[in-house]
Amino acid sequence: MSQPKTLNINGEAKPVDAPDNMPLLWVLRDILGMTGTKFGCGIAQCGACTVHVDGKPVRSCLLPVGAVGNRAITTIEGVGNTPAGAKVQKAWLDLEVIQCGYCQSGQIMSAAALLASTPKPDDSDIDAAMAGNICRCGTYVRIRAAIKRAASEA
Repeated sequence: MSQPKTLNINGEAKPVDAPDNMPLLWVLRDILGMTGTKFGCGIAQCGACTVHVDGKPVRSCLLPVGAVGNRAITTIEGVGNTPAGAKVQKAWLDLEVIQCGYCQSGQIMSAAALLASTPKPDDSDIDAAMAGNICRCGTYVRIRAAIKRAASEA
């Protein structure tokens, strides 16, 4: 049974009518048409579906929408409006990180959350924050370089 609710997504109130147990990913993609967040594995192992909930990176493929409540959701469509997200997106473009691009929204979301919480990350911080974000194209060297570039921006 669907339960009408209002989600706070990218600073906007979005009314949705979805069952509480529906994963947030499918609410974003199928109900709201926000297709920047990708489906990868469906078991929270690849990172393609990463969004922020109250600034923390979460895998939206397993998060039931009923568990979100009034917490703020930020997606790839809105992360560029945050200071860390804008720096990360610029660095991604400057260093031409993207190859096929499928995983990149999740990579950017994880990197932006890292820089928001740790503005000057070292390699171990980057490793921990990006663990579980899989890139089949192997752009890991460019991803690390872009995170370092974004962290060095004033």
